[in-house]
Amino acid sequence: MQIPYFSETDHPQVKSLSHYSDGELLTLFQRYPEQGKYFTAIFCRYSPIVYTLIAHSGRSPVQVDYLFALTWRHIYYAIMELDLRGSTAPGMENFNLQNWLINITALCINQADVPPVESIHYSLEAASPPLWCYTHQALDFLPPLQRLIVLMSQTFHWSEARISAYLQTEGETVSPHQVRSLLVSGLQELQKSLPADIREIYLGEDGAVEKQESLL
Repeated sequence: MQIPYFSETDHPQVKSLSHYSDGELLTLFQRYPEQGKYFTAIFCRYSPIVYTLIAHSGRSPVQVDYLFALTWRHIYYAIMELDLRGSTAPGMENFNLQNWLINITALCINQADVPPVESIHYSLEAASPPLWCYTHQALDFLPPLQRLIVLMSQTFHWSEARISAYLQTEGETVSPHQVRSLLVSGLQELQKSLPADIREIYLGEDGAVEKQESLL
């Protein structure tokens, strides 16, 4: 079994946080939700353990990668709700993040409904779990029709003509040209809704819209 290498581990934004304790990273993540580097640093620190546990679950490599992403998305929302005030010190002596992550991972392995390989559109190489989490969160800011168009294009790779035809069957009169316009503006808005440091870490300084492909 080979544990994937995630290039964000070596990004200056992430490396600058390496001296922080788990408790400090968790506190910063909750205190500054508009910044994505703290969750990314937690991911980089513990992704080998989480991946190793999932890889031994007996699933296919494609399912392992997808469950790995699902698990980190579950972790992302779960640590938002963690009550850190019960800690007796800044280092959170009463809380062991590694043990907590192991328990969460075991729960996801046992309870997650992982689809068959042919139904999985996620690619670990195209979208590291932190980027995937923040991209899905950014989708919530799009209007419903635009969000649907973005998903059909980027997830299922439907053409503008096919999307237009489908929408017409659902009572929405949208021409292929309008679909294209909504798609382009939707991807632009999706990118703008990502935290600035996430755009820097994963999309580069130019943050090209084209790099949004295959993230969903």
